[in-house]
Amino acid sequence: MYRIMMMVLRLFLKVPYYLFQIWWYGKSSKKTYEEAYAVVKRATIAANRAGKVRIESFGLENIPKENGFIFFPNHQGLYDVLAFLESSPVPFAFVIKKEAQNVILLKQVMKALGSISMDRDDIRQSMEVIQQVTEEVKTGRNFLIFAEGTRSREGNNLLNLKGGSFKSAQKAKCPIVPCALIDAFKPFDEKSIKPLTVKIIYLPPIYYEEYKDMKTVQIAAEVKRRIEEAIVEHM
Repeated sequence: MYRIMMMVLRLFLKVPYYLFQIWWYGKSSKKTYEEAYAVVKRATIAANRAGKVRIESFGLENIPKENGFIFFPNHQGLYDVLAFLESSPVPFAFVIKKEAQNVILLKQVMKALGSISMDRDDIRQSMEVIQQVTEEVKTGRNFLIFAEGTRSREGNNLLNLKGGSFKSAQKAKCPIVPCALIDAFKPFDEKSIKPLTVKIIYLPPIYYEEYKDMKTVQIAAEVKRRIEEAIVEHM
């Protein structure tokens, strides 16, 4: 909370401008997905600088050259998406829980990028989201999905990944890109405004040919294993 306040205060004169730009790109049908992402990315970089958060990225070369894939990172908190928005060179939308869809700025970013909220207590709506992500990935859009379902609240330790989170990838037959976040819980969860570094490791993608005969729970276990190994390696 302290760091969010610092971000807002240090960008006090620019916050209305960034909000308006992101809101406009979410409203306008004439703006491209890439243009909207560029605007959100600029605002994110400014917020991170104001909050004294440095993003250190590894494995950018592992991101597929062709669009139509899904990032699957571990989930540490509300800051996670901001880390990806600065780091990722390619546009993506994301799936978040319904409870977070009305958070100021996040709500506008969601609309600008065409992101989706999921009601985890509504099975029918969840299935509709899975199908929507599947169809959009098939058209060449990229997504980010937190397969733990909720943030771990255990620092850099993971919860078990939910097999159902991988159904969209399985249906779309798209590359799965495991990603490891390190210390992404610190910016918003710790009561400190000291400079800090958040690490993102993009791991080699898992292509459909590799996981097509696996059950979703097996895919989840394998992705978790790779993320945990990356965290140990880069800690």
